Amino acid sequence: MSEESSGSNQYEENSLSLTGSVAMGTGVMIGAGIFALTGQVAEQVGGLFPLAFLAAAIVAGFSSYSYVKMAQKYPSAGGIGMFLMKAYGKGTVTAGMALLMYFSMVINESLVARTFGTYSLQLMNVEDTAFWTPALGVGLLIVVFLINIMSTTFIGKFSLVTAAIKIGGILIFAGAGLHVSGLSFEAVGVTERTSSTSFLSATALALLAYKGFTTITNSGSEIKEPKKNIGRSIIWSLSICLVVYLLVALAVSGNLSVSQITEHRDYALSKAAEPAFGQWGRYFTVGLAVIATISGLLASTFAVSRMLAMLSEMKLVPHKHFGMPGDMQQHTLVYTIVIAIALTTFFDLGRIASLGAIFYLVMDVAIHWGVLRHLKEDVKANTAILVTAISLDIVILGAFVWMKASSDMLVIWVSIVGFILIFAGERWFLARVDDSDDEHQHNDQQKKQHAT
Repeated sequence: MSEESSGSNQYEENSLSLTGSVAMGTGVMIGAGIFALTGQVAEQVGGLFPLAFLAAAIVAGFSSYSYVKMAQKYPSAGGIGMFLMKAYGKGTVTAGMALLMYFSMVINESLVARTFGTYSLQLMNVEDTAFWTPALGVGLLIVVFLINIMSTTFIGKFSLVTAAIKIGGILIFAGAGLHVSGLSFEAVGVTERTSSTSFLSATALALLAYKGFTTITNSGSEIKEPKKNIGRSIIWSLSICLVVYLLVALAVSGNLSVSQITEHRDYALSKAAEPAFGQWGRYFTVGLAVIATISGLLASTFAVSRMLAMLSEMKLVPHKHFGMPGDMQQHTLVYTIVIAIALTTFFDLGRIASLGAIFYLVMDVAIHWGVLRHLKEDVKANTAILVTAISLDIVILGAFVWMKASSDMLVIWVSIVGFILIFAGERWFLARVDDSDDEHQHNDQQKKQHAT
């Protein structure tokens, strides 16, 4: 089992085949994100949004290089935290960047939860969407938490079935949409929203639809012949996702104008399904969105809480029981759900996606720089590819921040405050841990001296 679907903390070496790892990667990536991000990306770049998904796939391809090299050399379920530890040692950079990855994953959970609320409301005659969208998302998060606590073995079986349903359903949607459109994509092209900066900014958002490939690297200790199959799994997964995303984007552009896509940006797929399926189109896409969001959250909450538990065990982040029963991962599950609920309540889809993109890209640059600066010879990495990956990340991050600074400064301020709290807090915590360790060592030495 993979970390996304396993209900156990035990890992079996060579238990995941090439086919299984590809299915896992595509199952994680092709999910609720595409339902929310299609409209958000189109809002950024207008009619060139299908090309933004293509550009994001290229960036993800270069981005995956460092993770593949690290996973081949150090196959481990420790994932990002272990990679950062190898590159930077135990310190503020490792702890802070690992937390950025953790928070980007939690942010993605709130994006999924909010998407559930947005699409579910398409079947209800509700005027107060500002209340009911986050309310439904929070309700789903609570249900997912209870299932994780009571029956984690259910998650694996449920994920396998729903992965086939949601991917098959998305392909049916894309095929029907393309057929009805007559392969005429009037919405595709340069519009008043299109500029080089907006295109790069949209690419940063679209990258969120691909970052699930890190799940494969996190399962390096379980994949058969990891040195050969980790790279293959990622290439196949990214390629399959690219094809699916392009088909979806073209189907949407063939049935809606750019203005319609941006107007209904939070549920663009639902609106685009109506010409192909009539009144049943809404039910079809809402059903797919509900399945994708529920299955995605069930799988990701376990994986995210396990990552935080791993960081706690490595003494990179503080951990408090607060009198709660259960083991450490159950506690980190509570923390994860509470943070996701707060984000779902106070931020809309656009802002949630923006925060996730900023956090992820900063962490991604740190991974590549760590490999380039400290581990290039050890993992036999190519300098040119690493420099290209760093450059692409910095360019699209810079464009994205520039766009947000001119349109939604709140996202920038929240990101800055988040960086300060994470890194300042980690510096303070790790200093206390080091002092505590030094004190324990001193006391042990004194005891040995007294004993002699």
